[in-house]
Amino acid sequence: MAMKNPYQAYQQNSVNTASPGELTLMLYNGALKFMKMAKKGIEEKNIEMKNTNLIKAQKIIQELMVTLDTSQEVGKSMMIMYEYMLRRLIDANVKNDVKVVEEVESHMTDFRDAWKQVIQTSRQQAFAQGGQA
Repeated sequence: MAMKNPYQAYQQNSVNTASPGELTLMLYNGALKFMKMAKKGIEEKNIEMKNTNLIKAQKIIQELMVTLDTSQEVGKSMMIMYEYMLRRLIDANVKNDVKVVEEVESHMTDFRDAWKQVIQTSRQQAFAQGGQA
């Protein structure tokens, strides 16, 4: 059976072979992509585009919340921020407010960048340990 869309097959394979850390990074990037599209929808007065993409971003934040380990303080603090971002995206959707989306985008970018650094550091440590064996 031939693949109808090679890009879609590549994306599916990327998700299936990604580590949990990489999946979290994909979620952050997806939320940022949907927020960018939602801002475009607001600017173009395309209510459907805005609503659809803000809901997608909200669902990603909800997924991040469900998978978050809150047994440590850092997890509890992240949960508070996720709840805040979720509320703000709902506000942005109701009020058609680009500034609110940009605020959440800024927080999400900070989370994404920090997570990317954690993944890189973890890989470097794993490589260093493997190189010494």
